[in-house]
Amino acid sequence: MIVTIRKKENISTRDFVYESLKNRITELELKPGLKISEQEIASELNVSRTPVREAFLKLSQEDLLGIYPQIGTIVSLIDLELVEEARFVRENMEKAVVKEACQVFKQEQLFKLESNIAMQELCLKNQSCHQLLELDDQFHRLLFEGCNKLRTWKMIRKMNSHFDRLRVLRLESNLEWDMLVSQHKDIFHFIKEKKTNEAEKLIGIHLNLVNFEKEELKKTYPDYFR
Repeated sequence: MIVTIRKKENISTRDFVYESLKNRITELELKPGLKISEQEIASELNVSRTPVREAFLKLSQEDLLGIYPQIGTIVSLIDLELVEEARFVRENMEKAVVKEACQVFKQEQLFKLESNIAMQELCLKNQSCHQLLELDDQFHRLLFEGCNKLRTWKMIRKMNSHFDRLRVLRLESNLEWDMLVSQHKDIFHFIKEKKTNEAEKLIGIHLNLVNFEKEELKKTYPDYFR
């Protein structure tokens, strides 16, 4: 299924193509190992081949595409070493962030987290996995934003693409949906009650869930992994 993303007026064609492709790769619409072409993507997005070529190059630098002479351009397989590196960075950064959140979060930041969790529970009830994934991202972003560390969050996001594809597989496989939301709720309560040690410990456990699931996912989707 092709998802059409409309071009925003304030975004360049190059950035539009890049963001569209990155979203489609991250959300597994473009499957790992799939061969794609500049002409095909240019036609689908109704753009010239030049911004597609530029987007391909940028995505290859992010290890999301492989460009091979005589073969073509292929969506990269999920690399578990890159997943682990991204997880390691996130765990250590987020432990520091929740520690700070326990000290600095005011009612406004707590309300945003609580509202996010309420939406997560609704998605859980309706089994809306992609919306739940977006809310999961937003929950963690709110932790950084509330501590005035939004630039740090954006830096982390840049190295999270392989990690994100694994998260999509987790949700589509119905792995630990309940646990995901339950841990978010507990993290929120620990921050609200200023229980620093408990919040740090749980965020570590939370971000280690992927380690318990990746081998099962690799067995289920063997063609998706390097």
